Amino acid sequence: MTSRELVCAAIEHRDTPRVPYSFLTTGETNDQIREELGVQDVEGWLDNDLQSIGVPWWGWDGLGADWRGEATPVSPAKVMGSGSYASLRDNVREMRDRSDKYFLVMIWGSHFEKANSARGIENFLCDIAADYAFAKRLCTSIVDKNMVMLENFLNIDEIDGVLLGSDWGSQRGSLMAPEVWDDLIRPGEQREYDLVHDYGKHVWVHSCGRVDALIPRLVEMGLDVLNPVQPECMDLATLKADFGADLTFWGGIGTQNILPYGTPDEVRAEARATRDLMSDDGGYILSPSQALQGDVPVENIQALLEVAREPMPG
Repeated sequence: MTSRELVCAAIEHRDTPRVPYSFLTTGETNDQIREELGVQDVEGWLDNDLQSIGVPWWGWDGLGADWRGEATPVSPAKVMGSGSYASLRDNVREMRDRSDKYFLVMIWGSHFEKANSARGIENFLCDIAADYAFAKRLCTSIVDKNMVMLENFLNIDEIDGVLLGSDWGSQRGSLMAPEVWDDLIRPGEQREYDLVHDYGKHVWVHSCGRVDALIPRLVEMGLDVLNPVQPECMDLATLKADFGADLTFWGGIGTQNILPYGTPDEVRAEARATRDLMSDDGGYILSPSQALQGDVPVENIQALLEVAREPMPG
């Protein structure tokens, strides 16, 4: 099976000869791999089954001086786009001619994080409590802009899925009550998920933290893949038992303990145990729960990659 076929089969909960994998790395980690292993093309060395596809998007621009103030801001939020559509379709098609990987557009911080990156996380959480109407208008305006940007590339057939990211949790639980999330966040997310599905793409979501309370809602909304499922604050066996038939999980191998501090043999054992648990009846893409940072020894990355490339046992 090609990488694209492996990922699609995992999302569809079909059997595969091996579990698809994809690791994200930081620049510091890439430098360490180059220095210690003499590898210049780290992306090629990893050979992930996912290929990140860059697309035009938008960001905040020219925010007024009061935008991060203690009071509700009065200056309008201005935005600026980045990237170009001029040759996007042709470029993606040329990439498809050279690659059999699953093409995933990764848009981090697309909604809730977009709001709190402008206001500051503390201020925006205060906005939710003290001026809820303002917080809701801001979230709605963000999704309105996202919808335009999404539709400008979703008609490219070679794109397989879209990842939308916002961190809704801490390691202790959700940052807001689920009922607040239902009113403030869910409607906009649903609009985006429905649009992506209308174009025949998979919906991926990234949310750090313990978001167990939100997962039944995400299933109802039609989510296909959830990332990063952190073992430090989530019980993987419970997630698989409760939601494994409905969701595919991408992540699950801890970056706070086992990867930075374990031995290569311990990494192999943990990676195999996680793979075997989470890939039962499909629905898993093997990966660290976060991007590999500079505190992860290169030999542990090699051990993890060794397991990732193994065929399924039996």
